Amino acid sequence: MDEQVLDARGLSCPLPVLKARKRLQAMAPGERLRVLATDPKAPGDFRLYCAESGHRLVEDAADGDGHGFVLVLERGG
Repeated sequence: MDEQVLDARGLSCPLPVLKARKRLQAMAPGERLRVLATDPKAPGDFRLYCAESGHRLVEDAADGDGHGFVLVLERGG
């Protein structure tokens, strides 16, 4: 499955969620968006955003170098 990537590293809350929201609006249901973020609040913000918006948080993990997070969102229908 193809996924788009949004590099939100260095951005603080609420910018990563706002940028992801804009990207998801242009995507088809079922498509995935991989978000790279360094804001320590990002995982919680994205969990809440997905719960409220109908999208699905598929992955929520620390990145490989320990300086940020990788969040994969699936566009809801």
